[in-house]
Amino acid sequence: MSTQPSFASLAGEKNVFSTLSDPPKSTEGSKLYTSTIGEGKKDEEKNPKEKEDDAPESPEVHFEPLVKLDAVKVKTNEEDEQVLFKIRAKLFRYEKNGGEWKERGTGDVRFLKHEASGKTRLVMRRDKTLKVCANHYITSDMDLKPNFGSDRSWVYCVSADVSEGEPTAETLAIRFANSENAALFKESFERAQKSNAEISNKKE
Repeated sequence: MSTQPSFASLAGEKNVFSTLSDPPKSTEGSKLYTSTIGEGKKDEEKNPKEKEDDAPESPEVHFEPLVKLDAVKVKTNEEDEQVLFKIRAKLFRYEKNGGEWKERGTGDVRFLKHEASGKTRLVMRRDKTLKVCANHYITSDMDLKPNFGSDRSWVYCVSADVSEGEPTAETLAIRFANSENAALFKESFERAQKSNAEISNKKE
């Protein structure tokens, strides 16, 4: 007759219950997983350029302009004139109503001689904008006078300045960087006066 082991006898054997209990948790796998992730992040931090190197290069893109603009030649009405004299200066205009001098602009003042007529005019344009601030012929009735005794500034009257479009009578003052430049301007101014007077006398 075979005897079956009783529950009590089995309960006394510690090995049986130990096999039925949950297996002990191992931390080796979690440590391995954690260390693997950490090492990956460190690699990324150490080599940030690897991602950039692996990124595909964008192709060069070229766009054709929708509208093609042709170069436009701007006329200055100075194409048929020769520059006889050029020097930097500052120009002022006397305002009769307010009784004060108003600055007209700073730039190069030039004497331009027309190839056909031979007449010389004074043209001055403002810096950057190149807007005309003085435009008149140099006539024999103009008289350069020192401005309040200054040796680098001249005052003169013009009967027909067309810098604003319509010819107007103006009292102008022109100032230079030094007395030498002012003397050069006066010399060229008087030379132009003489040349224009001779042309006018020939026509008469």
